[in-house]
Amino acid sequence: MRIGTSYKQHRDLADRWDAIVIGSGIGGLAAAAALSKLAGKRVLVLERHYTAGGFTHTFRRPGYEWDVGVHYIGEVSNPRSAMRRVFDFVTDGGLEWADMGDVYDRIIIDDRTYDFVKGRERFREKLHGYFPKETRAIDEYLEKIRATSKKGQLFFAEKAMPGLVSSVFGGLMRRPVLKEARVTTRQVLESLTQDQELIGVLTGQWGDYGLVPAESSFFIHALVATHYLKGAAYPIGGASRIAATILPVIEAAGGEVVTNANVQRVLIEEGRAVGVVLEDGRELRAPLVVSDAGVANTYGRLLPNDIAEGHGLRPKLEVIEPSVAHLSAYIGLRGTTEELGLEKTNLWVYPTPHHEENVRRFIADKNAPPPVVYLSFPSAKDPDFQRRYPGRSTIEAITLAPYAWFESWENTAWKKRGADYDAFKGELEARLLETLYEQAPATRGKVEVCELSTPLTTRNFANHPRGEIYGLAHTPARFEQRWLRPRTPIKGLFLTGADICSAGVGGALMGGMLCSSAVLGRNVLGTVLQRKAQSLRDTAASHEASAHA
Repeated sequence: MRIGTSYKQHRDLADRWDAIVIGSGIGGLAAAAALSKLAGKRVLVLERHYTAGGFTHTFRRPGYEWDVGVHYIGEVSNPRSAMRRVFDFVTDGGLEWADMGDVYDRIIIDDRTYDFVKGRERFREKLHGYFPKETRAIDEYLEKIRATSKKGQLFFAEKAMPGLVSSVFGGLMRRPVLKEARVTTRQVLESLTQDQELIGVLTGQWGDYGLVPAESSFFIHALVATHYLKGAAYPIGGASRIAATILPVIEAAGGEVVTNANVQRVLIEEGRAVGVVLEDGRELRAPLVVSDAGVANTYGRLLPNDIAEGHGLRPKLEVIEPSVAHLSAYIGLRGTTEELGLEKTNLWVYPTPHHEENVRRFIADKNAPPPVVYLSFPSAKDPDFQRRYPGRSTIEAITLAPYAWFESWENTAWKKRGADYDAFKGELEARLLETLYEQAPATRGKVEVCELSTPLTTRNFANHPRGEIYGLAHTPARFEQRWLRPRTPIKGLFLTGADICSAGVGGALMGGMLCSSAVLGRNVLGTVLQRKAQSLRDTAASHEASAHA
C-alpha cells in the first residue's frame, strides 16, 4: 500500500488508466473498489491529503490516535444487512466491527438523560417510560421514520438510472419521498406532539446530519434515526482500517491510491472528460473520471470556466447552501477506559431542548452555552486500542461553529495563523473540556494532549470551501434537485460520495454504489447483495455439512 507517499516519488506512475477517481473519501474508494471488482478496471485514486480515507482517516500524536469523522456506524453488526454486505464487498470481508452495546447514544438536556437503546421495540419501550403521556406520538413517530426511510430505496435508485429511463419512471420513483422530504423535521414532529422535551430528545441526533429540526428535511432525519435503531458499531483497529482494507481490493486489479496528489482541474477535450491535470501540470488520462471532491469543488473549481458555464452548472450551486462547520477537540488522556470510567456510549449534551434557540444564541454570542457538545470515546469503542496504546485513552468533543468566525484567518497557513487565532481556539477548547469534565469527572487532571480543529482545519485538509463537514446542507430544497446524481452533463465525468446520496459514512458509501451503477449501467447494489446472500448460504451449507460429518 502506498498510503502516505507522494505521487512525485512514483517515477513509474503510469500516465493512462481505465478510470481516475479524485479524492479518497469512502465514496471515492467504494466506487473504485466496485469498478475494480466488477469490471476489472485499473483505477487510480488521487488524494490531495497526506493520508487516504477522507473523513475516515485517523491522525496521530505520540502515544495517541483519533478518528476525524467515524464515530459510529449503524446496520453493520448484522452480517445480513445491506450496509454490512456493501462494506464486506468493498473490503473483501477484511473489516471487522465491534458492537457498541445496548446504549449507542445518550441525550443529555440540562441535567436530564435519555438513553437510545438498541432495537426498535426496546427503543419504543424506553421512550414510553420517559414520556408516558406521549406513547401514541412515539408510536406514530417510529412508524413515520420507518416508512419514510423505506421509500428512500426507490428515490436513490432513480439517481443511477440512464436519462431516458429516468425521464419515464423517475417522477414515480421520487414522488413518495418528496412528500416527506419537502417538510422540515420540526414540522413533522410538531404534527405528532407538542411536548418540546420529547421533540428535543427525538431530534437529539441532529448533529449527525448538521441541521436543526426547523431547517432539516424530515427525510434525512428519518434516514439517520432509522440507521441507528438496531444499534451501532465501530471498526476494530480504528477508523483508518476502512481505507486500509479497501486499498488491496483496488490494487488487486492493477489500480493505485496515491496521496499528496492535488488535482487542479478535470481535463476536457471535445466536450468529454479525458483525465486530470495535477498541481505540477502533469496530465493523467482515463476515459472515465469520477469526482469524490464534492459537488461544490467539482462544479465550482475543477471544471474549466467555459465548460461549467456552458452547462449552467455554477448557478446550481447557489440553490443549496453548504452544511454546518464544526469544532473538534481531540483529547488524549493518561489512563485506561476502565480507570477513567469511560463508556462506549456517545453523549449529546444540550443546554435546553430547543435546538434552534440554542444555535441562534451561540452564533449571536460566542460566550453563550454551546448549542450541542458531542462526546465520543473511540478508545472505549475499539477493543484493539489498548494493544496499540496501552494505558491511554482518547476522546473527541465536538460542537458546531460558523465559518464566519474564522474567515479573517482563511489566507493564513496551518499552524501559522497567529496569536489571536491561537487565543480564540484556546477559549473554545477550554469550554469543550469543561463540558467533558462535567460529564466524565474522572478525566479532570488526566488530559495530556488536546488539539482543537476549526472550520479552517477542515478547509485545509478536506478542501471544503466553507469548512463544511457534510458537503451540501440537507434542507428540503436539497432533495428537490434532480441534478444531484452520479451522471453529469459532461461525458465521462461522474460524481460519487455523500452529495449524491446523504450525509455520513453510510451515505457516502452508498453514493459509491450509485456512482458505480451509473458508470457500469447495472444495479451494482443488487449484485453486491445477491453475492453476499449466496456467500452466506454457502457458509451455512458448509457448517451444516460439517455438523453431519
